[in-house]
Amino acid sequence: MEKEIPDQLATLGHPQRLALFRLLMRRYPDHVPAGELAATLDIKASTMSTYLAALQRAGLVGQERAGTSLLYAIDMANVQRMFSHLLTDCCRGRPELCMPLSTGPAPMPDRKFNVLFICTGNSARSIFAESILRDIAGDRFNVHSAGTRPSSELNPFALKVLQDKGHDISALRAKNVSEFSGPEAPGLDFVFTVCNQAANEDCPAWEGQPVSGHWGMPDPVKAEGTDAEKALAFQHAYGALRRRIEAFVALPVESLDRIALQSAVDEIGRTTPEALA
Repeated sequence: MEKEIPDQLATLGHPQRLALFRLLMRRYPDHVPAGELAATLDIKASTMSTYLAALQRAGLVGQERAGTSLLYAIDMANVQRMFSHLLTDCCRGRPELCMPLSTGPAPMPDRKFNVLFICTGNSARSIFAESILRDIAGDRFNVHSAGTRPSSELNPFALKVLQDKGHDISALRAKNVSEFSGPEAPGLDFVFTVCNQAANEDCPAWEGQPVSGHWGMPDPVKAEGTDAEKALAFQHAYGALRRRIEAFVALPVESLDRIALQSAVDEIGRTTPEALA
């Protein structure tokens, strides 16, 4: 460990390798193709391969093969060991010095929790998630959604699905994530990205360190074919989100500490929606 930590810190000392590490942390638990990482960070493919190899040697990133593609993800066990070692060593048994990053028990208070779902356009997936959670557990959660680059109007296929499922769509609108930052914004307890593009973007750090999760899924807006085929894509997206949200609602949020909550949220993100059915 004494040699591993300096190697890991040296690897992260390079600005672009650090940017790559931060991107993969935002995308956790996804396994992401190298080409997508290169395109997101505007880095040449050959340079990206070099950076990924360095992060792998440092034990910060793992690799798996899917067909002919190589996919990359954070090696969370090693990353947690690195952070734990640093905090233990630097705090010298005085957790109050590192309280903002404390891993001690901190059950959620007995109140309604503020939840924000984010995607790029805030026209379909995040709108689905907002409506589903509000209807399933609106007595426990104040629910919001927003887009990093919101559309001017909500997708008509998405609205039709919500109407058919019995949701009230009268108050829904596309919103920008900027509405949820600053002194007048609600304090957030949970922030979920439901599309890969939104997770790829480097949003500002949220006040209060909310529990965050990435529940990415295909964009039904990009579905091609007949109107019936497009409508089916929206139905699939709605069903997948509903199963994940039902799993989230089943968590004993009020009694779990932050670490347990984050682990449970990550597990929901790792599990396919079909397996949650």
